[in-house]
Amino acid sequence: QVQLVESGGDSVQAGGSLRLSCEASGGTYSTYRSYCMAWFRQPPGNECELVSTISTDGSTYYADSVKGRFTISLDNDKNTVYLQMNSLKPEDTAVYYCAKGRQPYYSGQYDYDYKGQGTQVTVS
Repeated sequence: QVQLVESGGDSVQAGGSLRLSCEASGGTYSTYRSYCMAWFRQPPGNECELVSTISTDGSTYYADSVKGRFTISLDNDKNTVYLQMNSLKPEDTAVYYCAKGRQPYYSGQYDYDYKGQGTQVTVS
């Protein structure tokens, strides 16, 4: 059973930065090395949306709304995936979740089998 625990959410002013972390534990494989990992977010009153993915070959995907401001990365030794968020805007306010995909690569549709409990980001 894989567990994903997010941290790093906070309340910041517009233009500020945050780094979210997602640590994986459990399972019988190296979680981040074998599957595409992702960050989602759910703004208040809205549906969950895919923010970014990082595939096993290091290739990345970003939603247009965060491109150029957010950076996804992972540390295999620490089993942790990060989301560096710069130039934050009020519309970035959301609960951010990380997820473990079922495939090594992102190909336009992200199918996951584990998701964390989320961390709140508030930008004012």
